[in-house]
Amino acid sequence: MNCRIFSILSLSTLLAASASAAVQVLFDFTQPGATNNMAAHDVAVTCRPDSGGLWVTTRHHEPWPGITLPAPGGIWNLAQASAVAVELTNAADREVTVYCRVDNAGADGVKHCLTESLRMLPGHGGTLRVFLRRDDGDTRGGKLFGMRGYPPGPNPSGDFDPARVTQLIVFVNRPTRDHTFALRQIRAVGGRAETAGPILDDAHFFPFIDSLGQYRHRDWPGKTAAPADLATARKAEATALTSHPGLTNWDQYGGAQNGPTLAATGFFRTQKVGTKWWLVDPEGHLFFSQGIDCVRMLDYTPVVERTNWFADYPGVAPEFREFCDSGFALLGHYQGQTVAAFSFAGANLKRKYGSDWRQVTATVFQQRLRSWGFNTIGNWSDFDVARLRRTPYTDTIGAGGVAMLQGSEGYWGKFPDVFAPGFAAALERDMAGKKERSANDPWCLGYFSDNEMSWGDDTSLALATLRSPADQPAKQVFVADLRAKYGAIARLNSAWGVTNVSWEALLATTNPPDAGAARADLTAFYTKTAETYFRTVRDAIRTVAPHQLYLGCRFAAVNDLAAQAAAKYCDVVSYNLYQRSVADFQFPGGDKPLLIGEFHFGALDRGLFHPGLVPVANQAERARAYQDYVLGALRHPQFVGAHWFQWQDEPVTGRVYDGENYQIGFVDVADTPYPEMIAASRVVAAELYRSLSKK
Repeated sequence: MNCRIFSILSLSTLLAASASAAVQVLFDFTQPGATNNMAAHDVAVTCRPDSGGLWVTTRHHEPWPGITLPAPGGIWNLAQASAVAVELTNAADREVTVYCRVDNAGADGVKHCLTESLRMLPGHGGTLRVFLRRDDGDTRGGKLFGMRGYPPGPNPSGDFDPARVTQLIVFVNRPTRDHTFALRQIRAVGGRAETAGPILDDAHFFPFIDSLGQYRHRDWPGKTAAPADLATARKAEATALTSHPGLTNWDQYGGAQNGPTLAATGFFRTQKVGTKWWLVDPEGHLFFSQGIDCVRMLDYTPVVERTNWFADYPGVAPEFREFCDSGFALLGHYQGQTVAAFSFAGANLKRKYGSDWRQVTATVFQQRLRSWGFNTIGNWSDFDVARLRRTPYTDTIGAGGVAMLQGSEGYWGKFPDVFAPGFAAALERDMAGKKERSANDPWCLGYFSDNEMSWGDDTSLALATLRSPADQPAKQVFVADLRAKYGAIARLNSAWGVTNVSWEALLATTNPPDAGAARADLTAFYTKTAETYFRTVRDAIRTVAPHQLYLGCRFAAVNDLAAQAAAKYCDVVSYNLYQRSVADFQFPGGDKPLLIGEFHFGALDRGLFHPGLVPVANQAERARAYQDYVLGALRHPQFVGAHWFQWQDEPVTGRVYDGENYQIGFVDVADTPYPEMIAASRVVAAELYRSLSKK
């Protein structure tokens, strides 16, 4: 199949065309003898072939109660499989997370093994997949750097060989109560995705990136052979988009035109209809936000120290100088540096669409969105595309330049000091800049604030405050609250088990108390911090854009107190949920509409070296996972949308900011769409409003 040409194929056709190798059953617990040679550790095991297979009740006396399943004959050769799949059911009345470890000889829980987990609610089941990531990655003795995933080479850096699997261990991690789950079958599934072609020595490997930004040393369906092919692809796609303009039962915003008509306010809002939360579009139609992030956001890859990586490097040509820039690296090889970088994605758009590529692609991409079944332009997208006002979009605000909480820490950086005098002012300045852009625009659903902040556990921000210096505004507020509560420092000392000589000494020390002894005060201040954050952001939005939604802060890791604070002040609470399904998601903040700001799936069968945060075997499985995820969100009573991250694959050689080089796009670096993903998004779009009827 030529993936550069859009064909109106059904998803089932595409999945069948990409069918994987035959399934290999490793254990079938519905059959006699499946448990021969099994070892049990702090568990009770019952064989029930007619009612779920093998029932395992884990105790909680040992750290990792579970069962060990040796390979018959000593070794399984799973070199042609993509994953080990374990069919599970939670047979207890409490949530459980079950782990599966796939071992080579000498496995110790860290080396020579792979481990994945599956969280299950009471009475629910699922398939736990352990993806057999192979030891292909090779930095070639440090000649390759600044990437999350690496191509195969003569000196692989991994320590796991799927051809020599010795055993499987299914277990629960450090339980505090008993759990019961059932195993039905364990299989090796999927065909091996050849990741990157032949193994070459350095003399033949460099340069390994072609002039389009693609890996040179292998081919795959849809790879663009030469720059001249881009024009041909453009013409073919134009014909296909014309023949498939999108669904006719959507209104102009992408809402359910044939569904019930509710009160129309001229802006997006939320409403619960029956047991299900929905967005309601400006015309009063129910709206589920199927969105995509980073529409026409051009990723850049570093070029510093990499002169021998690129064949026919286009950055030296005058017509591509506009795609030469510099960027700051927060993480990775270039951490803390601002380095020269180039956007192959941008250069390819100019090659494909001409010198007026910005104007042309804004229109083409809007046409794609409707044709593919998307009704929302998500976060991090190019506003010049959104401002055409053909697809609803989201915007974001943040308190740039505000003082940070010095005692805090996190993957993306420190937490802002929400009690600093400049916090509210910074948000107000940012929102003031939206007045001529998104504020009071009916096409703008609303605003996210910040992204994946370091919320930690339910005492973390309070402890971080106490670790901060005396002039930290948050610390001054916290100490003032404590002084108002306890009066005398001796009473605080008694409650916390500390020996501060005065309130000034407490302010000066950066040694926090024991979290257990001080828990009540720590959680109270944590809640105050979280509520101050969400209330201040909400007020800044309301002042400038009173009719638009506050969409939350896109939680990644979060605790119940922060989620409850968000529920109190946000119109919609947003999460970035990188997992296989959200169908059973439980929100600790009560009955509130929820939105998924990011999710994705990626594979290693299209010339990139890292599959992203949720790996799958190939493009067919990626499409299937997309469909299952979004339809699971649609069926959930609280989710009002799900936004895929991101529009385009990340650079093969890693983006500047942190070296990510994930295969997670709906299009590749040469702007070639993935037909499997397009088919999946169209299937989902056709299902969004199928159950609705005109009332």
